[in-house]
Amino acid sequence: MQNSHESNYLMSSKTFLDLGVPAKIAAALSAQGIDSPFPIQVDSLPDTLAGKDVLGRGKTGSGKTLAFGIPMIARLATSAINKQGAGKPRGLVLAPTRELATQITNTLQPLAAAMNLRVTTIFGGVSQNRQVQALRDGVDIIVATPGRLEDLMGQGLLKLDAIEITVLDEADHMADLGFLPGVTRILNATPRTGQRLLFSATLDNGVKRLVDKFLQNQVMHAVDDANSPVAQMTHHVLEAADADAKKALVFALASGTGRRILFMRTKHHAKKLARSLTQAGIPAVDLHGNLSQAARDRNLEAFSAGKARVLVATDVAARGVHVDGVDLVIHVDPPAEHKAYLHRSGRTARAGAAGDVVTISLPTQRKDLADLLSKAKILVRPQAVTEKSPQVIALIGEVAEYVKPAPPAAKPTPSGKSTGRNAQRKRAMRESGKGQNQQSRTPGSRPKTQSATGGQRQRQNSR
Repeated sequence: MQNSHESNYLMSSKTFLDLGVPAKIAAALSAQGIDSPFPIQVDSLPDTLAGKDVLGRGKTGSGKTLAFGIPMIARLATSAINKQGAGKPRGLVLAPTRELATQITNTLQPLAAAMNLRVTTIFGGVSQNRQVQALRDGVDIIVATPGRLEDLMGQGLLKLDAIEITVLDEADHMADLGFLPGVTRILNATPRTGQRLLFSATLDNGVKRLVDKFLQNQVMHAVDDANSPVAQMTHHVLEAADADAKKALVFALASGTGRRILFMRTKHHAKKLARSLTQAGIPAVDLHGNLSQAARDRNLEAFSAGKARVLVATDVAARGVHVDGVDLVIHVDPPAEHKAYLHRSGRTARAGAAGDVVTISLPTQRKDLADLLSKAKILVRPQAVTEKSPQVIALIGEVAEYVKPAPPAAKPTPSGKSTGRNAQRKRAMRESGKGQNQQSRTPGSRPKTQSATGGQRQRQNSR
């Protein structure tokens, strides 16, 4: 490793043009209101634009997507190597989750379009047909999760032998999810002469082995300490007396006008809380692994567009979900380990904005929570509160107006007809049939209702 650089989280006086960013890319950034680079970009761009391997250590929200996206697009746009044709992209970004892959693609698209480059996203949970068609049509950059990428490689639909620059984003999370063997196979399929950029909050769980094997004479760039929280983030630990008091506190904190994300341990509880909040007049959507990709996208879009003020999520949303203006993150269920706490919390106070992080606990959780916060290097004193405590009211801010929940959609009958008078008549007939079947019969005689009521019931049961 050549050298390393540390930066404080302050906007730079340098411009993107000062750092050597091509004018078209700088103009595309400016069109989005991005005129001043963040420190991770200031530090790393001279090296990445020069083609060096870089190990980036930046907190979530520090601007690392542009730190690797800009040099990738600049390199591919000016590369002397001709495009290799269908199925052979020249730029690869690996990400641990579908949500993060989508966010990265959305960030890269405007810059790539300015340089006449095409980007596509590849991840599981959806049909591969569109992804395969995009590869056949020809793309320059793919942003992918390891699992689906290996699937396409195994089917012979994708080769990585033309890759010029590879990015591993949030490598530590890929390690946590067990992706490192697949990542190693993928990197082995790329040319050894290609440029490689790796971003990770930590170098544990095998990430260092990736660095040692695949990065050459890398330069390290970091923003503050590896585990330190963003400076504009304020942490609170609010202790509720019991489960009922906790529920009241959660509903109160969710009732403000601003966007807020509530984190739960399980998919079932995330779904249940989102439904309960909506029924209480607080529009909420859920985000977790049980949802289809279409449902995830739909719920995230509702949250981004403001149709739902509250997103109730499991840790699947702790990485890669960037929505502007999330002013409050609430750990309804404290996470199991400190890295999850930091990444959950990183959904607020992004890109220099301020935000609050609240952890709700019960008296029985004091010791475990103290240990978790100590490992996360968070210094905060727990406060015993109710939903009416001044500090809670301050966190709520302006209370949003009650939103009447939409009536539940009517469920169709098995025959596809609406449930109305027909259903009522059928229920009455079934009940009538039950009563007639209970009539006394003489030994050996046929039931009087066999041909009518009983047969009718059998036909209904077969539907």
